[in-house]
Amino acid sequence: MSPRSVTGSRLTGAARVGGIVGNPVAHSLSPVIHNAWLDAAGLDATYAAFAPQDPAGFDALVAFGRAGLLAGVNVTAPFKEQAFASADAVSETARAGGSANILVFRAGQVLADSSDGEGLLRALAQQAPGLSLRGSIVVMLGAGGAARAAVAALSGAGATVRIVNRTRERAEALAADLGGSVEVGDTATAFKGAALVVNALSVRPDLDPATLHPATVVMDMTYRPVRTAFLQAAQAAGLTTVDGLAMLIGQAGPSFRAIFGVEPPDLDLRPLLLAHLGETA
Repeated sequence: MSPRSVTGSRLTGAARVGGIVGNPVAHSLSPVIHNAWLDAAGLDATYAAFAPQDPAGFDALVAFGRAGLLAGVNVTAPFKEQAFASADAVSETARAGGSANILVFRAGQVLADSSDGEGLLRALAQQAPGLSLRGSIVVMLGAGGAARAAVAALSGAGATVRIVNRTRERAEALAADLGGSVEVGDTATAFKGAALVVNALSVRPDLDPATLHPATVVMDMTYRPVRTAFLQAAQAAGLTTVDGLAMLIGQAGPSFRAIFGVEPPDLDLRPLLLAHLGETA
């Protein structure tokens, strides 16, 4: 693969290049967000979508970064843990979660960071301002890369996090890695007393939100569609909901600063992204 094997690219030879790496990745809204900021800031830079076919392709992309052809990238599934392992230096935030969604390339070195947890906390503060995490029970559905960062952030905010995953061994491994107030939950009892339930799976979980306590907040990290079937069911049950689009926007700001070295311009991104998705809410 070459550094120009990208989706939705507007690369120019002199431009500072950042991007999003994943597979699949064509659906990602990250290029819409970052290129809107780049245009508003008037920077000679671009943000593209890279889709390595396998771990070897991801390693090749990192090699391009080390060679100075990339300023930095965001990383999504299935490469977050590989991104973490490829780094020469890792931020405390990324180390706490054991995964990275940001790689920055500087002077041949790879620096890893994570803004997924910050994005989740920003989304909760925006759409569920009445939720207090300290001393609360949170149920995390899933144990992948995004879940790792989210669990670390939620635990760091004072919550007890119960991980519910189809493969219990993976949940146990995550709980063992993070320690502290992180535990493995059983589907029969995990939701008792939960103040927040977060879906980090790529599919609708096998959970009826109507069975949850009326004060429980329900979040879905997925943002296509913004109002997922899981969130629609939660809303129909009268529960407060938090969507993945808010999390995506929340994690993008720290990513932009890390990759391009400047503050993102003050833009109202949500209407832009909803229009891009063809949605209105």
